Amino acid sequence: MTRTTYLCFVKPSLLFVLITLAAMLRALPAPAAGTETLTVAGGCFWCVESDFESVPGVIGAVSGFTGGKTTNPTYDQVTKGGTGHYEAVQITFDSSRVSRETLLSMFFRSVDPTDAGGQFCDRGKSYRTAVFVSNTGEKALAQKAKANAQQALGQTVVTPILTAGTFYPAEAYHQDYYKGDKLVLTRFGPKRQKNAYKAYRKACGRDARVKQLWGSNAPFAGS
Repeated sequence: MTRTTYLCFVKPSLLFVLITLAAMLRALPAPAAGTETLTVAGGCFWCVESDFESVPGVIGAVSGFTGGKTTNPTYDQVTKGGTGHYEAVQITFDSSRVSRETLLSMFFRSVDPTDAGGQFCDRGKSYRTAVFVSNTGEKALAQKAKANAQQALGQTVVTPILTAGTFYPAEAYHQDYYKGDKLVLTRFGPKRQKNAYKAYRKACGRDARVKQLWGSNAPFAGS
């Protein structure tokens, strides 16, 4: 077989293989959009974490602190004041299953965004609401969600949209507090951690206030 004859045979064969491979690649499912994060402050981070971990498409949520200047703050430091940090939750989600817009809408309807002094029974700067954004796209979505919430509520929404800074996870015992089984001493007496959380949430009036504000549009009240 001469070189010319060989090349004439190979070229059509190679073309066929390439066409077949391209068809196979087109038939494969599109890759997932990947994961994204949304950081919000909504008062007690146990409650925010509990709420959003129940949302389909949310991979997980971490309780922590952000928005202040103190490096690696402790829970005691933040709650005593002076660090500038908010109690916050960093939500990791699959954007192919749930959108940032949906999560932002749910966030505003899971808090009292008209309260600038804290949330429910938890008062002070560390318990204020906020949405933290990393770029202009995220900021635009947050602003739209805030405007929609204000229009739906018919009241001024004071929740600020802030530039995201370092997020510091809280101590291990705060993570998934709402489902822990450890025995803890509370003002309600000794209780399993998950039961102590439920008692706290009810006593703090979180769901009652959210229902009062948002009615049937409250996504988590009563959970």
